[in-house]
Amino acid sequence: MITAQDVPQPARSMLFVPGSNASWLSTVHVYGADTVMFDLEDSVAVREKDSARLLVREALKSPIWKDKTVCVRINAIDTPFFQDDLEAIVPAGVGIVRLPMVRDAEMMRELDRRIAEIEERCGIEVGSTKCMAAVESASGVVNAVEIARSTPRMVAIALAAYDYVMAMHTERSGAADESELFYARCAVLHAARVAGLHCYDVVFSDVNDEEGFLKEVAIIKRLGFDGKSLVNPRQIEPLHNAYAPTQEDVDYAALVIEAADRAEAEGLGVVSLDGKMIDAPIVANAYRTIQLARMSGVRR
Repeated sequence: MITAQDVPQPARSMLFVPGSNASWLSTVHVYGADTVMFDLEDSVAVREKDSARLLVREALKSPIWKDKTVCVRINAIDTPFFQDDLEAIVPAGVGIVRLPMVRDAEMMRELDRRIAEIEERCGIEVGSTKCMAAVESASGVVNAVEIARSTPRMVAIALAAYDYVMAMHTERSGAADESELFYARCAVLHAARVAGLHCYDVVFSDVNDEEGFLKEVAIIKRLGFDGKSLVNPRQIEPLHNAYAPTQEDVDYAALVIEAADRAEAEGLGVVSLDGKMIDAPIVANAYRTIQLARMSGVRR
């Protein structure tokens, strides 16, 4: 029987924080993102890479992050910054390492090996540092399932749009259906579900266009994405509200869970509600609905 412990904690928002911004590193926890991602890659100029790495390393040691989900986006595996990034953040206790520009599974396996070497050297439990792959190329999309299954460290996969649409000889259209991203979204999302990972959608960079942002959120929620990468704290509240269940959803979820508990107490192998069969995915979705309601409240 499915229980609440079998259902992963929802992961709606992943907020990017430039690793070179010392003031933001120390205050961003107040905004309530599900995951905070310190960035050592695109948002940090080459001349600031070393100082940003040191700032992020020290930020990771702060007790304010003890009970929060923290990720660090390191520089790509084929850059001169890759190993230095790992040497700084793994000993500091980073929870999740996000690798950009992942084209195939071997890149994630190489990341796994490098992290394991550092964990062993520093006396950290091998395998405790988790990984996320950022897919942002045609080859990454095609290889998404293999990437998602590449290492037991994997907890999430994210789609990044800018380089992907350039590789596909197109651009972000702003069209209602966003057809230029449809295949990539479906491929990466299916890979995540096959491997049991969280899946994050692309950044919506125009923070002043809330209407456009919410239209995009509606698309990815309907497809089944867990959440979205964000570039500004102003995007957190509308995203969380969009993922919040309605009161009707919450009431029905409570009935489903009550029926499942009653069936288990009576030793029944079949769960029914109002004469309809209730299977495990429906029970799991009910628990997820209750989790979302506890985190977000009821949709306004």
